[in-house]
Amino acid sequence: MSSLCGLSIVNYLTICYYNHKKVHQLIKKRIIVVNGRTVRTPKEKVAETDEVTINGGKTAYQKCHYFLMNKPKGVLSTTENRSQRTVISLLDPQDRYQGIVPVGRLDKDTTDLLLLTNDGQLNHELLAPNKHVAKIYHAKIAGVADSNTVKTFATGMTLGDGTKLKTVTFNVLKQDVENGSSEIEIEISEGKYHQIKRMFSAVGMEVVELERVSMGKLRLPDDLKRGEYVEIDVDEIK
Repeated sequence: MSSLCGLSIVNYLTICYYNHKKVHQLIKKRIIVVNGRTVRTPKEKVAETDEVTINGGKTAYQKCHYFLMNKPKGVLSTTENRSQRTVISLLDPQDRYQGIVPVGRLDKDTTDLLLLTNDGQLNHELLAPNKHVAKIYHAKIAGVADSNTVKTFATGMTLGDGTKLKTVTFNVLKQDVENGSSEIEIEISEGKYHQIKRMFSAVGMEVVELERVSMGKLRLPDDLKRGEYVEIDVDEIK
């Protein structure tokens, strides 16, 4: 029996392409066709072997989708918010698949690499503490980070509220002693709440700008601008 046997046209297209509201609109327009038959009701059933077209174009069943986004400042890494923009709102309507969520959260003012997917298993594996998926960030710091700072982070810090952190390595990319600032690259394998900001705060410094440049081996394409995203396939994820 097909794995899609008995799936309604609404659920099929929600998994593959659109949200429920959009599918109902397409049904009303009479432009969805299954095996040459125009779909007239949301209860229409679809099997994996069926040919489904929308306005003449063939669809292909694809349960999971993956997007790499260059997250801009001022946007929340969440699925919905009544008063503020979210990363989901940056997706084109046809890419807002059911279950699509950001993998982990970047702070509102943190930028760069963010993965969005409706692959729950992948989401879990990337965020599970025991998986140790490395995440690299670049940051501008108010304060002069030096070799002593590097050693402090490398020993495994305990924050003021008792939160224990794993050892962290980072490189000082640039120092400006006169203006009391630094630029650093830091790698972490866990994702505690505001972790990098809290770590530098614990040593009397402040994170002024923060961007995530990689997650595992995932990096953004060089030409991907802030607020833009690109779909990647499961092989690239693996």
